[in-house]
Amino acid sequence: MASFHVENFGCRAARADGEAVSARLRSDGHTESPLALADVVVVNTCSVTAEADRDARTFVRKTQRLNPGAKVVVTGCYAQRAPEEIAGLAGVTAVVGNSHKGLIPEIVHGMVAFRESRVNAHEAHETVLPVLPAASLMAGQAGAQIWADDGFAHSEIENAQVLPGAQTRPNLKIQEGCGNRCSFCIIPTTRGGSRSLSADKVMAQARGFVAAGGQELVISGINLGRWGRDLPENRSFASLVREILEETELPRLRLSSVEPMDWTAELIGLMREFGGSRLARHAHLPLQSGSDAVLRRMYRRYRPWHYRQKVDALIEAAGPAMALGADVMIGFPGETDAEFRETCELVESLPFAYLHLFPFSPRPGTRGWELHRETPVPPQAVSERMVALKSLADEKARAFRAGFVGRVLPAITLHTPVAMAARGQTSALTDNYLPVEIDRVLTANRLVDIRIMAIGAAGTLLGSADVPSACIAVAS
Repeated sequence: MASFHVENFGCRAARADGEAVSARLRSDGHTESPLALADVVVVNTCSVTAEADRDARTFVRKTQRLNPGAKVVVTGCYAQRAPEEIAGLAGVTAVVGNSHKGLIPEIVHGMVAFRESRVNAHEAHETVLPVLPAASLMAGQAGAQIWADDGFAHSEIENAQVLPGAQTRPNLKIQEGCGNRCSFCIIPTTRGGSRSLSADKVMAQARGFVAAGGQELVISGINLGRWGRDLPENRSFASLVREILEETELPRLRLSSVEPMDWTAELIGLMREFGGSRLARHAHLPLQSGSDAVLRRMYRRYRPWHYRQKVDALIEAAGPAMALGADVMIGFPGETDAEFRETCELVESLPFAYLHLFPFSPRPGTRGWELHRETPVPPQAVSERMVALKSLADEKARAFRAGFVGRVLPAITLHTPVAMAARGQTSALTDNYLPVEIDRVLTANRLVDIRIMAIGAAGTLLGSADVPSACIAVAS
């Protein structure tokens, strides 16, 4: 058996993949280890931007520097998009695209078995990976082997039971891939079309999580709101959420990012019915732009007025304590000053609790790549717009958090950093997605009610959990 380290980059769905790989390796008898001591390092990459690609390459170089003897397996979206590019990096032993991610445990086991057979025979030759049954197996330019194709026949990782452990609030990925074909996005290429985990498997996971003492489960996906449409029974995502809430005793369910058009009346109705009790009052609706013209060039399936309608309906359903988040892209090809102002005006008018801001990054193989060649936005303009919108986003976040000082919010305790625990504090997250430092030491994975006392210097809320349960009046 070997020691391993899994490093995750990117979205919640990607992290769920990494957690599943770790669980499979543990179940096979391998042990987790710090990066510098691991026999095998699995780098689970993102490729949504050029910066994400750079982060992955930087980490591979770091691994080479800290642990030159480790076998490095690179997987994820970058591995799927540009496998031979990654295979050319020094120190990479294998490249496993999302199409073959389900084979990673077998690949790692094969590495270890082959290494041990070499050691036992006192041979000192270079390790060669075992050849697995994969039609797409290729030899990389630098000797690394590659498993990647566009069939995604081996993309599903066997679902180990999600448990409250290293992740107090684990991700259960119930949907994979996307068919929206937004002009800036490489995800349909790197993850394939939309595919859903069966309702029976989702429910088994939810029940198993509850039986293990789990308090908050996050369900995620690449295009989460499209769950069920590819299943024979053509289920709606909202029907699954209701089934989880009505057929299990899960204390709290949190929804990851859901596209604006997938916030149906049925799903919003569930937020009205369960929001603030068993359904976290937190909705992340990707925006990307507040300009109608830009959204059209992006091939997005909604317009600013449509987005506003969904937000208004959610706030009406769950109340003003609802945390609203969004992704906003700056500098999409052809974006004018006027179009950027439209984005700022829409952001200003809506009660956002936070924004994820990022500059447009041209991805090879997308329509956005061609548009960038035709009408790029000058880098200076992108930088200035990023600064302006970040300032506005920070103002919105401060205003949202300030509104809860003196009020009581439900929260879950997290694994607290050692330094914080030494100060007699505990890290927690409220149901409406606000980080809190509690003024006492509590174990992780506890649902508590917290009175918000102040806002810390870094924007983290400071709270007290010393509130008698009989006197609690949860903010609404």
